[in-house]
Amino acid sequence: MNAAWWSALETFEKTFWIIAIPATLAFFIQLVLTFFGADADADFDMDMDAEMHIDGGAGFQFFTLKNLVAFFTIFSWTGIACIHNGLGQTATVIIAVFCGLLMMAIMTSLFYFMSKLAQSGTLELKNALNHVGEVYLTIPKSKEGFGKVQIKIQGALRELEAMTADDNELKTGTLIKVIEVTSNNILIVTKHN
Repeated sequence: MNAAWWSALETFEKTFWIIAIPATLAFFIQLVLTFFGADADADFDMDMDAEMHIDGGAGFQFFTLKNLVAFFTIFSWTGIACIHNGLGQTATVIIAVFCGLLMMAIMTSLFYFMSKLAQSGTLELKNALNHVGEVYLTIPKSKEGFGKVQIKIQGALRELEAMTADDNELKTGTLIKVIEVTSNNILIVTKHN
C-alpha cells in the first residue's frame, strides 16, 4: 500500500479498508478450498451455528464461517463504494450492513437448497408405494410366505422381500404393483393389470 494514500484516508474509510483486505483474502481462500473439496465450516464448527430445522431436513444455518466472511467482504467493499460515491457515514453503514446481510441470506439459501438436492443414500421403502416392478422369486398366495421382487426405487433397481394377499401365487416375471409397506419393511404387492 502506498503510505501517502493511506495517510490521506479518513478513519471511517480506513476502517472499511482494514475489514476489506483480510475478509477478501479469507473469501478467496475459502473459494479455492471449496473448489478442491475442502469445507472450511467443517473445520471451524462453532457453537454459534444457529440452526432452524425446516421440514425435518438439513439445518438452515445462517451464522457460519462462510457466511460471516461473505458478510464482511460485501459489507466492507459496499462501504468503500458508498464513501467514494459521496454518501454520508450513516447511509454508508446502513447500506453496507444491508448488502452484507443480503449476501448472507443468499448464501444460506443457496447452501440450504443444495443440501436438499443431495441424497442421503438411505433407502426409504415408502417410496416404493404405487410403483410397478417384477417378481424375481415366486411369491406364495394369501400371505403364506415371502418372495422377492425387483423394483426401481430412488433411481436404482432393488431386490426386496414381498408378500401378496392375492388368491393366486405370483410367479417369476409377473408384473406387480406395491400397495403397502409393512412396519418390518416387507412390500405387500398385487398383480399389475
